[in-house]
Amino acid sequence: MIEVCAALLRGGPAFLAGEALECLVTLRNPLPPDATSASSEMLAWASAQIHCQFHASESRVALPPSDNSRHDVQAESETVFVPNRGERGQCILSTPPKILFCDLRLDPGESRTYSYCETLPVDGPPSFRGQAVKYVYKLTIGCQRVNSPIKLLRVPFRVLVLHGLQDYQFPQDEVVAPSNPFLEEEEGAKKDSRLADLASELLMAATSRRSLHLYNISNSRGKVTAFCVFKTVYKIGEDIVGTFTFSAGDIPCLQYSVSLQTEERVQEAFQRRRGQPVSYSTHARHQESCLHTSRTSFSLPIPLSSTPGFSTNIVSLKWRLHFEFVTAGEAAVGLRGGWEGPAEADSWTGVEQVEVDTFSWDLPIKVLPTNPLLASYVSQFPNSYTLTI
Repeated sequence: MIEVCAALLRGGPAFLAGEALECLVTLRNPLPPDATSASSEMLAWASAQIHCQFHASESRVALPPSDNSRHDVQAESETVFVPNRGERGQCILSTPPKILFCDLRLDPGESRTYSYCETLPVDGPPSFRGQAVKYVYKLTIGCQRVNSPIKLLRVPFRVLVLHGLQDYQFPQDEVVAPSNPFLEEEEGAKKDSRLADLASELLMAATSRRSLHLYNISNSRGKVTAFCVFKTVYKIGEDIVGTFTFSAGDIPCLQYSVSLQTEERVQEAFQRRRGQPVSYSTHARHQESCLHTSRTSFSLPIPLSSTPGFSTNIVSLKWRLHFEFVTAGEAAVGLRGGWEGPAEADSWTGVEQVEVDTFSWDLPIKVLPTNPLLASYVSQFPNSYTLTI
């Protein structure tokens, strides 16, 4: 019996496209504590490969028929390394497989550790689990004993895509700066560090710009309120803060709600039926009664576990703020009534029934990725996985 353990090195299962994923693969021949004798174990080889698995809802997405003319007999063999064997959907992206070792012999109690490193492709989609499609990334490690089927160990992880990184060319010459001759840094680590710094700079530049965005919100009978927000571009993990000024309106507003939503739209060429409705998902919501309120505000957090906006040839994901307002109807004359005369001037009795009107409004916003280390804090994936062969 051999235990195979795969552990991601960076301390979190979230990465930016273009970063290097590093994984330590440890193989151990455990010695039972009560065993009097044990034998050596042999493995023929082990290989590792990253792939992105795509799955579409049959009721929402119409994919073109797959080409079955070229039937790969080897792919059905259990002695051929196929990372996505048994997975739902289709593999739309994969890296070249890398061999970790060949002909490994482990004595009782002995262990060996191998390092796997691969740069994540920048031309792939982000990790996403939507109502119409799913994009799932996994690192698959295949191990085989001699004359035995291959055993697969899968390590899922999350990929965030920041557009613009792939177009940036790092300078060939190193920047002149004080260095420590006693410390060595691998070239891959230097590139990853520069990539992370560049991503942080691009995100900071895109999300730190603040300017007053003022919207006058009206219904068919007049102005209801003024809405103010200081930016419309955010990172996941940020809070969206907005302010309402109801004193600036002419129509009394009884209640409002604000929902943070994503809009998942299947591209027209892949829609199951013409005019297919868009799928909406709500990630945060604020509701408040606001009659006689002059000014109020709300704060909606963008979950770190959510997917930033993106677009592929099959589906697009956009973010928006969805507003719903309940206003006094035209016949609600006694809304501020109920007074009992001068002696009762300090008391107000609410009316029992109010005729109301409702309307909604949508404000598109842009949501970008964040530092993958922050995204790793809320990940549901563990850092290590184990397989027994």
